[in-house]
Amino acid sequence: MDDYERLAEHLDRLPGGFHRTESGVEMRILRRLFSPDQAALALHLTLIPEEARVVARRAGIGVEEAEARLEKMARSGLITSLHPKERPAKYMATQAIVGFYEFQVAWMDEDFARDASEYLEQLPPENWQRAPQMRTIPVGESISARMEVMAYEQAETLIASQTQIRVSPCICRKKARLLGHGCDKPLETCLAFGSGADYYARNGVGRDISKEEALAILQQANDAGLVLQPGNTQRAGFLCCCCGDCCGILQIAKRHPRPASILVSPFFAEVDGALCSACGDCEFRCQMEAIGLDNGYAVVNRDRCIGCGLCVTTCPDEAVTLVRKAEEEQRPVPATDRDLYIQMLRARGVANTPELAKMLMRSKVDRLRAR
Repeated sequence: MDDYERLAEHLDRLPGGFHRTESGVEMRILRRLFSPDQAALALHLTLIPEEARVVARRAGIGVEEAEARLEKMARSGLITSLHPKERPAKYMATQAIVGFYEFQVAWMDEDFARDASEYLEQLPPENWQRAPQMRTIPVGESISARMEVMAYEQAETLIASQTQIRVSPCICRKKARLLGHGCDKPLETCLAFGSGADYYARNGVGRDISKEEALAILQQANDAGLVLQPGNTQRAGFLCCCCGDCCGILQIAKRHPRPASILVSPFFAEVDGALCSACGDCEFRCQMEAIGLDNGYAVVNRDRCIGCGLCVTTCPDEAVTLVRKAEEEQRPVPATDRDLYIQMLRARGVANTPELAKMLMRSKVDRLRAR
């Protein structure tokens, strides 16, 4: 087994997993992105951010060499680097999706776009259903003042709490355009916060924007009919504005007979037939094909509705509203990334296995030895 096969196995032990395909496109992606030396070094990174000296000891190389190679990998979007103020940088493994695929937005070309598209098309919806990495929140204008809404369910509140915001192009729409079948929706719409924004800034991806500019992007997203999808934590580090034409996650969901069962959302849309004029605007706006006209008014298929609120903001009759799901129908939102990763690992049956225990213990021991 070569280092690329070992890397594929290593990535599959991370929370998001690494799906193996019949075509083997996933191995083409690894060989395209990682040099042989980088693939070998990536095997020594764990879920825990660690200084270069720790990784160097584990990999059996010098500290300066490790730091130089890790920094180059981080700048290429292959791993995650953290640069705390007045402390040494730390490095950690990055999963495939959501992870180093999205980090390639600045360097994606047509060949990589073709491979990525082939890979995404072979991802089974069940992979996402077990432990979603993203969730759907409604556009702000669709939220009624009478609704009970948590702070982490509101994009505007998420924006208001940030100290650094960076916007970059949507990799899904960029991929589709490179392949000649993209939509005409806005491209520069993906928002990163906190350490994610700092990572993008250090690597020259995207640009810093103000809270006012971020709110304007949310309005632009609503106007264009884009679904708001932040990370599936209460302290989300990013917010994507997604379309059903290009977004890999939404396309995976659309292939499922019940998208509402695999995407995290606390709401669903409801139509008042007495007010509906059957104009069809909501049907056109829906990214999940969840709305159709029947008996002279719009009808929502709850199995397909993901509660994005786009139908509410476009209805000229004010006939559509969002309704909170019953408590037993809602999926709890993890507080932090660590909580999310634990949930994802358990959902995939990886948690509490000898492999994960060995990985975490090895990390702890190596950090102690490297002091």
